[in-house]
Amino acid sequence: MKLRLAAVLAASLAAVSLTANPASAVQCGGDFNRFVDNFSRAAQAAGIAPNVIAQALGGVTLDPKVLAFDRRQRGTFNKTFEQYVSTRVGSGRIKGGRAMLQRHASLLSRIEQKFGVPPEIIVAIWGLETDFGKGDMGKLPVFRVLATLAHDCRRTDLFQGELLAALQIVQRGDLTLGGMIGAYAGEIGQTQFLPSSYIKYGVDFDGNGHVDLRHSVPDVLASTANLLKTAGWKRGGDYHEGSANFDAMREWNRAVIYRKTIGYFADKLAGR
Repeated sequence: MKLRLAAVLAASLAAVSLTANPASAVQCGGDFNRFVDNFSRAAQAAGIAPNVIAQALGGVTLDPKVLAFDRRQRGTFNKTFEQYVSTRVGSGRIKGGRAMLQRHASLLSRIEQKFGVPPEIIVAIWGLETDFGKGDMGKLPVFRVLATLAHDCRRTDLFQGELLAALQIVQRGDLTLGGMIGAYAGEIGQTQFLPSSYIKYGVDFDGNGHVDLRHSVPDVLASTANLLKTAGWKRGGDYHEGSANFDAMREWNRAVIYRKTIGYFADKLAGR
């Protein structure tokens, strides 16, 4: 659990690229309620509807446990690749991944045609993040998490941007307020996107008019592929260390050991 969430956070911190917005100018620290009020005004100036802001941030509280977890996330990858991969890619997960490849073969084929990312890479990421959507996607209210981290001055610009993106997700109608549940850095869904990545890379692949990365497998898998394609994934190319596609996976996770684990898992899924 701890390694998975830290892995997502390491990736997401590198991936965030929201353009400048008024919310990023809000002064961090000080009284939490005053910070939320100031952020709310800035979010409205950035185009978020007052009713969305009121529903999402009305009564939001600071979460000390989130801050404590955030402070612990340093030097997480202190194992060798062999030690790490043995804890993440076992026979049960490989078997489960191969079953997902078969169950979603048609969908994964359509995704590969559109985005150029092979099924085994997408399913490997899906399995590592939330055990193919069956595992823990996080149980924390996203707005409480992000307001807490935005108020904290250590990375306030980053998380003010994430908080604004979370409001955009609700305003677009992609998720309801009740569906905005995630992990310790505000990651959402079956492949654990931060809100800014949700906005930037999310794809409505089931055609229902919304990007739902919690419940829609087509949206989840296509959005994951879209992230990699946008990051420079080369169709048909190698994805092991030293390749262009290995570098493209840096948008997913900066940690070399994590990207090597994705490749290792993908190889196992493909029978290599």
